[in-house]
Amino acid sequence: MKYLHLVWAALMRRKARTGFTLVSVLTAFLLFGLLDSVRTAFGDAGSTVSGVNRLLVMSRISMTVSLPQSLLPRIEAVPGVAEVAYGNWFGGIYQDPKNFFPNEAVSENFLDVFDDYEMPTEQREAFRNTRTGAIIGAELAQRFGWKIGDKIPLQATIYPQRDGSNTWTFDLVGIFHARDRKDKNRESIMFFNWKYLDENRPFDRGRIGFYAVKVADVDQADQVAHAIDAISANSDHETKTQSENAFNRAFVSQFADIGLIVGGIMSAVFFTLILLTGNTMAQAVRERIPELAVLKTIGFSNRSVLGLVLAESVLLILLGGLLGIGLAALIVPAMSSEVGGLLPDQVRLGTWSLGLALMVGIGLVVGALPALRGMRLRIVDALAGR
Repeated sequence: MKYLHLVWAALMRRKARTGFTLVSVLTAFLLFGLLDSVRTAFGDAGSTVSGVNRLLVMSRISMTVSLPQSLLPRIEAVPGVAEVAYGNWFGGIYQDPKNFFPNEAVSENFLDVFDDYEMPTEQREAFRNTRTGAIIGAELAQRFGWKIGDKIPLQATIYPQRDGSNTWTFDLVGIFHARDRKDKNRESIMFFNWKYLDENRPFDRGRIGFYAVKVADVDQADQVAHAIDAISANSDHETKTQSENAFNRAFVSQFADIGLIVGGIMSAVFFTLILLTGNTMAQAVRERIPELAVLKTIGFSNRSVLGLVLAESVLLILLGGLLGIGLAALIVPAMSSEVGGLLPDQVRLGTWSLGLALMVGIGLVVGALPALRGMRLRIVDALAGR
């Protein structure tokens, strides 16, 4: 640390060049912070411990193909099944497609199966007893400023009403929270009474989009899943039963390999950054050859010169990198709010740790050749301009 003033003076020798290099490093690590947060969000989709005791039953053909309601009592009768809820994707739009949020029609016992939601008892009862009742997550309520008692109109994208109207109006009777903060993205969804949908849609009546099964013993989940699928084997409505986590992983993988995409983008960005900063450091050391010779003349060892150049390189990357990830830490919460909590509400500790490791690594790589040149410098040749 006693030579920090020398390192800082070397960085500030060409302020404009250092400034432009810092902007480049800042931009690279800003992208890293944002993209790694996206990768983390998708990577966490199937890794949560929530729902380990739940199975989802859907059509083996496609999740868009519905199942008969007659399966309900047969699934409930399977040994090891504690409770069964069900629902249909609705996909309604509030005012404008840009306001989209997930919305589903669910059975009245839905929150008994999905017990990772918290809601006051009186609001649960209101949901059970209100035909047009709807409940929403706290994030969604904050996003639109909704409160209990409000009416929420949604424009149908799949199911119009039997009278030809495309507008479904719901009475907000409850607001729920996720028990685990890591599941905060679950607070950006709306549930409403399945019977209201089924009574008023012109087609697909009596059909279920998915069944959610709560198992009594997690260790028997595989046996329960096989028993449920055996009910409709060789029929026109064969089912595929899997854990909620397995379904989430499969659903996310349909979009793309997010990790591979983010890794490819960041590899290209950091490769360009290494070329840019490597050239900057090489030029900076080349301009200071006589100064380095003077340092050696007054007693600085080869290792000291090596350390000074490497420290300069690492400090340059650290300054820009910390500013970049710090800026990402300010942007990510705003992005999370805009997309309804689908992204983390902060830059995770793992992103910071990986970012710091990359900063130090890149700093050492780009400073290695200039530092070796300075270390091997012969005083006589340097002072003579050779």
